[in-house]
This record gives sequence, structure tokens and C-alpha cells, in this order.
Amino acid sequence: MFKNKLNISISLLVIVLIAFAGCKSKYEKLRASNDTAKKYREAVRFYEKKDYSKALGLFDDLVQKYRGTAEAEDLSYYFAYTHYKMRDYTTARYHFKVFADTYGSSAKAEECRFMAAYCFYLESPVYSLDQENTIKAIESLQLFINLYPKSDRVPEASKLISNLRDKLETKSYANAKLFLDIGDYKSAVIAFRNSARDFPDTKYAEEMEFLSIKAQALYAKASFEIKQEERYNEAIKMYDEFVQNYPSSKYLKEAEEIKKSSQKAIVDVRKLIALQEAEMKELQERAKAAEASKSKKEESKETKNK
Repeated sequence: MFKNKLNISISLLVIVLIAFAGCKSKYEKLRASNDTAKKYREAVRFYEKKDYSKALGLFDDLVQKYRGTAEAEDLSYYFAYTHYKMRDYTTARYHFKVFADTYGSSAKAEECRFMAAYCFYLESPVYSLDQENTIKAIESLQLFINLYPKSDRVPEASKLISNLRDKLETKSYANAKLFLDIGDYKSAVIAFRNSARDFPDTKYAEEMEFLSIKAQALYAKASFEIKQEERYNEAIKMYDEFVQNYPSSKYLKEAEEIKKSSQKAIVDVRKLIALQEAEMKELQERAKAAEASKSKKEESKETKNK
């Protein structure tokens, strides 16, 4: 009885494998055939069944053959979307752009121009990585808005641009903060200033202005004594501007401490420089006196020799 069940199971497995092989063979035969009309119908059917891999194989075979025909427009449209559905956004955006450039008067041109930009958006990486695709996405979406200012997709395009700019803003803030974290205080001050200039409405504005004061004070502390007073004064000036801009800031107490420590540091460095100057003056006077004494002895020696 067990043997009979085993034979039945093996037979069923063989039937399934034969059926599967038959289906695969049927698809491969279709790809190899010259019946382009049937290929096109089956490609669309596979696409609508969401079997994008098979649809792509057939569309790929048909692209060159349908070039210049009445069906080429629809084929190009399907071809772009098939790549998109398979999440090959680089290839998809290329074919969406080709469609929009080739069939500019088509009712689908606007949609494909938007989709080409949207594929750039989907390939925009996290803020910590290179943002080349983010910038290209913004440019492509802005081009779409310029070309189709009355499109129903303009609000969505504007929202996507806003999302992308938020990412660039965050990267700019993170880069500036990194300089502070690694102790490159001069670069941090410059980076915070540039970030505030590039993104005047940034959500990090208050924090960056405070961190600029902190970075400037640390930059002053790490400088040669002769440069410290000037750089501490710059930190105090930045504090005054910060208080004026954010009188109720949560960073106010810490900023006040930085100001006080900067003022104290200026007093201390003045004393240190004065002491150094006094010591230098004393050394110079001693050297001068020693030189004078040496000269006097030499003159006295010469007089005796005469």
C-alpha cells in the first residue's frame, strides 16, 4: 500500500514537472516566433496579470520591430512602466523620458514626464549618502512644473520637491555638525553659516546659530594667544545676535555661559599676553645690559693694552 502511494506521488510530481516544462516551452516558443501581433497581445496580458518579468521579455523583443508603427507609442508606454513595476527605476526613467521626448503631443506625455522625475525621486538615497540623484530629482520635478504649470500633478511635484529639499537641508546640517564633533571648529563655523544661507527657512536655524557660537568659542580657545581675543569677541558678537533673534531660546542659558567664559578668557589672555610681553621686555633689557657690560669690558681691556 505504501509503495502504491509512493508511485502515485511520483506520478503526480512528474505530471506537474511536465506541465511546468510545457508552460515554459510555450513562452519560449512565443518569444522565438515572428508573430509580433500575438507577442504584443500576450505581453499586455502578462502585464495586466502583473507577471512583469515575462511581459518585459516580450516587450523587449518587440521594441525594435514596432519602431515607427502605430503601435509603437503604446508599446513604449508599457515598456517604461514594466521597468518601473520591476523597480528598475534607472531604466524606467530613461524610457519615460524617451516617451515624453518622442511623443510630446501624446495625452500620456505629461504623465511620462512626471514619472521620469518621480523615478529620480525614488532613487534619492538617505541624507547621509551622496545626493546627486536628489538634486537631479529636484531639477526634473521643477522642469515638469515649468512645462505643465496647470497640471493636476503640480501639487504632488511641489510636495516631492519639498521632501527632497528637506533631505538636502538635513545633510547640510549634519555635515556642519560633524565638523564640530570632530573638532574642526573653524570649518564648523563656516559650514553652519553656509547652511543657514542656503536654507534660510531651515528648521535647524536656532540650533545651528547656537552651535556656531559654541564652535567659534572653541575655535578661539584652540588658537594662538595673540588671536584669541579677536576670536572670542566674535563669539560674543554672535551671542548678541543670537539673543536678539531667539530671546526665548532653550539654548539661552548655555549660550550665556559661553559668553561669560569668553569674556573671562579675554581677560585671562590679556593678562597672559601682558605677562609674556613683560617677560620679553625684561629679557630684552637683560640682553641689552649684558651687551653693554660686554662692550664696556672690551673697551676697558683695549685701554689697558694701550
